[in-house]
Order: sequence, then structure tokens, then C-alpha cells
Amino acid sequence: MGIPLRQAFAVSRYLLKQKLLRKERYPLVLMLEPLYRCNLECEGCGKIQHPEEVLNTYLSPEDCWEAADDCGAPVVSIAGGEPLIHPQIDEIVEGLIERKKFVYLCTNAILLDRWLPKIKPSPYLTISVHMDGLREQHDKAVDREGVFDKAVAGIRKAKEQGYRVSTNTTVFNDSSPTEMGDLFNFLMDDLNVDGMMVSPGYDYPKAPNQSVFLKRPEMISTFKSILDSPDRRRWRFFHTPVFLDFLQGKRAMQCTAWGNPTRSVFGWQRPCYLMNESYAESFVELIEETEWERYGYGRDARCTNCMAHCGYEATAVGATMASPLEGVRAALGTLGGRGDS
Repeated sequence: MGIPLRQAFAVSRYLLKQKLLRKERYPLVLMLEPLYRCNLECEGCGKIQHPEEVLNTYLSPEDCWEAADDCGAPVVSIAGGEPLIHPQIDEIVEGLIERKKFVYLCTNAILLDRWLPKIKPSPYLTISVHMDGLREQHDKAVDREGVFDKAVAGIRKAKEQGYRVSTNTTVFNDSSPTEMGDLFNFLMDDLNVDGMMVSPGYDYPKAPNQSVFLKRPEMISTFKSILDSPDRRRWRFFHTPVFLDFLQGKRAMQCTAWGNPTRSVFGWQRPCYLMNESYAESFVELIEETEWERYGYGRDARCTNCMAHCGYEATAVGATMASPLEGVRAALGTLGGRGDS
């Protein structure tokens, strides 16, 4: 699994506390979107299709800290849009770290040079760089030449300066399993990233290119091919073994939409990070008044082809906690993945 031991212990304590309190629904990762504006127009993205008045709306640092306090999740993933466009992103990150949140700052790395001097390395901070393939594939996915090289340079510089760096890869229908393996080898061997995340793309209705999305059977086949690679043991994923089994069709699971609640510029997004059906004014309202039983595979057509980690990783974590065997697998993955403290 490869996540830091400090984070693994903190999350385990948090999960145990929720179990002892007999909570039915509780968050694991806060998906924080302090803005929707981005400096790219990726062909499979449905997050930036908003009018200018929305793209010009940013959450304040106080809004972000309040969301983290209200939610209580031990991990905060800052997404968007492109977070490094936010003029106060350093303040947001600093305030979350002061709250002992494990922060994943998601970025395409175009502006990373500008911000590294202002955001201090911390064991609570991981810079998560978007990487959808090697040079040709990645630049095609983000619809701009040169972005791959910019991201690679940003990763190298961040690692040299002592930051924890991970990557996030979205798999589409033109993602060759062989090239995905080459990408993961490059990230591990050449760039020495601390870990990787991977997920099939969600078929956003407003995405510019609808032909890039995989159907669920195709997702399973693709991930089987990727993870059957003889190089697999060299790759460090920030995922539970259960989630990786799920991606390969080895395990059936239902999504846990409330596990990764989303706070965006519109409020608390229902029902999940990927679907914006409506918005709640508070985290309590989101948890207590959302009709969760309406959503998920076999319940809502929009969920049919979703196998994204923002919905299913929380389910996988729950399954890991409930099974001594899976707990051992996850622990061995963390220790074997060179997770530091």
C-alpha cells in the first residue's frame, strides 16, 4: 500500500473510534474543491464546464478550515479545478496541517515552481501530480503539448527539496496496459515518487470527449492486464489491496459515497464527488438528509460504469478493517511499500 506509517496509524485510530462509537456513516477523506477554475481543458474532465461567474468564485481559507473541522475526516484531498491557481492555497494548506490533517494537494504541476517556495515540506503534506501516461499520451489527455515535461520537472524539483510526492493516473479507453506499466516503472524508478493512485475515468456527461470512457467490463479487463504485469511488485500504490482486487473484478463491492464527502464552492455536494445532484448547507445536513440508498451500482444509472476510488476506496477500507486477513495484507503492503513515518 505504501502510505506513510504515521498516516496509517492515525487513520486506523480514527476508524477504530468510529466503530466504538457505532457510527453508521462517517467520512474518511474530505474532497475539498476551493475553486473550479483550471489552466487546462482535459478531454475527460467534467469539472470545468461552468460559467465565468462560477469559475471566478473561490472558497476562502476560513471556508476550507471550517469544512475540515465540520467533517472531521483525517485526510483532505484538495482538488478542483487547479488548486495552485488559488491565490491563498499556501494558507489553506498550512491551516489544514496545523489541524493535523493529512493533505494531498492535487495539481497538474504547471504552477508548482511558483508555489514550492511558499509551501513548506511536512510529513502531513503530499503533493499529488496528475499523470495520465508518458509524454504523448499525457499531453493528448490534457490537450496541451509540454505538460508532461513540466510535470516531470516539477516532481524532480519537489523531491529534491524534500517533499512527499505521489501521482494520480486516470485510465481511459486509449490507455494501453503496456504503456501504463511503462509509466509506473518510470514514476517508480526514474522519479522515485512516494506512491501512486490509479482509477478508471468517470463518464462525465459534460466532458469534451465522450469517446474516452470505458464501460465497467472494459475497466476490469484493462486493470487485469495492467496489474498482471511482472513489474507489479515494484509499484507502490496508495490503495488497499481490496480496492485493487475490485478493479480487477476479483471482488464485488457497493460504493460508499459518504466516505469521501465533497465541499465545493456551491456547498456540500450530493451525493458524491462525481455527481452534483444538489448541495447541502452543512456537513450534518449532507450526512443526515441525503437519501444514500438511492445511489450506487444497480440503483442509479449514472453509477453503472463507476469504479472510481473516491467511491470505492472507502468501502475497501471498511472491508480491510473487518477482516484480519485483509488487515495483514494491508499492513504488509504498507511496510513493503517503504511507507515512512
